[in-house]
Amino acid sequence: MKKYNVGIVGYGWVATAHIPAINATALGQVTAVCSSRKLDGAALSAQYGGPIRVYNDLDEMLANPEIHVVSLCGFPSQRLDQVRRAARAGKHLILEKPLCLSLKELRAMHQAVKRARVKTCVCFECRYANQFQVIKTVLDNGLLGQVHYGEVDYYHGIGPWYAQFRWCRSKAEGGSSLLEAGCHALDALLMCMGSEVDEVMSYTSKSRNRLFAPYEYPSTSVTILKFKNGAAGKCTSSIDCLQPYYFHTHLVGSKGSLLDNKFHSTDLGTNKAAWSTLAMKPVDSGDVSDHPYQAQFTAFFDALARGREMPLTSLDDAVVSHEVVLAADCAAELGRPVKMAHLSKYAK
Repeated sequence: MKKYNVGIVGYGWVATAHIPAINATALGQVTAVCSSRKLDGAALSAQYGGPIRVYNDLDEMLANPEIHVVSLCGFPSQRLDQVRRAARAGKHLILEKPLCLSLKELRAMHQAVKRARVKTCVCFECRYANQFQVIKTVLDNGLLGQVHYGEVDYYHGIGPWYAQFRWCRSKAEGGSSLLEAGCHALDALLMCMGSEVDEVMSYTSKSRNRLFAPYEYPSTSVTILKFKNGAAGKCTSSIDCLQPYYFHTHLVGSKGSLLDNKFHSTDLGTNKAAWSTLAMKPVDSGDVSDHPYQAQFTAFFDALARGREMPLTSLDDAVVSHEVVLAADCAAELGRPVKMAHLSKYAK
């Protein structure tokens, strides 16, 4: 099989995780980087073990027929314009989250990709983390029965010590606690619950610690979800907490429950009075170098080679999750629940 040449757009912190992960797959290789900064192509090539051409103009990079895929690692406010240009050029897309900061932008992005008929991979990479691959297997095998309640929460203090704080603290780039970071937890919850969302309500708050004062939006939120199949769910997103990183997961079903790496299942006859343990690598770090990009990108390039859509994290999948995030943010602002069917009435 041929290798897919990938051009990176935006050489920041997340790009330094995308490049080695792409190069570690069997079918992908990074051959170009486009940045507003002046970068040394020879130094990048030596650092990543292969020839990398540096561009300062996106259209010039997109005009190169030898580039098959672009990975958009820049600011969220630039994403829609870059998606439109890359899609028109016929490039397949790897998209960092959040995809954008408004419903209008989300719909425009989705339309541009559908019109161009390019393939997509959105970096909701937690779906490819070992923890959630194991959980998905447990659910797919019916070991919890019908899940009627679930909560997946994101606790990660993102303060001045964190690279992205310099830009994610602004509403124009970060958007909200959910958009900026907690969307990973909400996306994982949606995968686990396996039902469309009917209605959401969200409440917000903010730490009084001066370290988090630069945030231009409430940096903690809790979202309650009502699903169409009658199930209920909760997602907390706290980026102003002072504690170890924690991706809390609790699922309650008709045949058992799962709590992080522990579970009970009546089908397996485990002891209800004591948790049994699942061997898994937990989602326990906000460092992009620890994220399961390689597994996700391997699935993406395999799908490309077969002419198929990306499983689990295509743009179609990510649009659903982003719509729920945007509905939650609307509900918090309005102070009342928002039905997904009425989202267009409220979201910008």
